[in-house]
Amino acid sequence: MGRRLANITLDNLNDLPRRCRQCVFWELDPVNRERTEQSGNSAIEKESWISATLLDWGSCGKIVYVDDVPAGYLLYAPPAYVPRATAFPTSPVSADAVLLMTAHVVPEFSGGGLGRVLVQGMVKDLTRRGIKAVEAFGDARWEKPQCIVPSDYLLAVGFKTVRSHPHYPRLRLELKNVLSWREDMEAALERLLGSMHPEPALRPV
Repeated sequence: MGRRLANITLDNLNDLPRRCRQCVFWELDPVNRERTEQSGNSAIEKESWISATLLDWGSCGKIVYVDDVPAGYLLYAPPAYVPRATAFPTSPVSADAVLLMTAHVVPEFSGGGLGRVLVQGMVKDLTRRGIKAVEAFGDARWEKPQCIVPSDYLLAVGFKTVRSHPHYPRLRLELKNVLSWREDMEAALERLLGSMHPEPALRPV
């Protein structure tokens, strides 16, 4: 089963699930969102937001494919680009953080670790760009797929709660900690492999 991670662009935007492709929960404030949904222009507004954010800030999302089938995605951007970010009881997002807006794995592919793959792809992208942290508003009462990420998912991939709330806690992932953890794990694995293979071996390419 081949996995491939790609940046979200206008070329692959239609690979998002239909309801997500037309959703502007994060991209517009509540009043404009309602007006846009009533006019039937949600898909156009979504495309406009992706286009403007790509041009002004850069990569703002990832899609994971399994054997070339879209299996999940996530979106992220600085809070200044996300009108809905100010509407939560645990706002605002910290000044040094990017906001993880939403994440979704197609039900047929759930349980295969794709959520972690998506977060790792986001972390790698943001670290290269000098970002220190990612924050997200979690849903502590999550019951079914929607625009807000379940708190349990965020905790499972390494986020920590920075402001508690019975429904919408704000959580944070320090990117330096993720890198440090990864380096420690790689060093431990190297030592383990070294003890199993005492003779010199060819380096993998």
